Amino acid sequence: MKVFYLMTGSGSLLIMTSYASLEEPELLDKLSAKGIDKFLGYTVPVELAKQWYGKHFGIVAQDLRQVSDLRVLDYNGNRVFERLSFEEIGHPHVYDKNISRAGAHGREEIHP
Repeated sequence: MKVFYLMTGSGSLLIMTSYASLEEPELLDKLSAKGIDKFLGYTVPVELAKQWYGKHFGIVAQDLRQVSDLRVLDYNGNRVFERLSFEEIGHPHVYDKNISRAGAHGREEIHP
């Protein structure tokens, strides 16, 4: 299980998924089906998300299937953003379906 914070054009959200990374084509297809074709994505440590969401985290985790699944943990991007420390989550993963600067899926890592 992984937890990712996604910053998109329509806002940000926190997702929980059975996919191992934001580069998996099946995950990118699922996000695209939800209208998310461009984002900055950060990996959030699972233990940190558990601490933030407590019982709610457990409920969402129970609903998550072992393979090929994705659940939204928090739609309130402002709440997530205020909790985040960029020091804890590291560098963003950049994805743009329409711009293929880094290969077939438009992925690129940003490092200062």
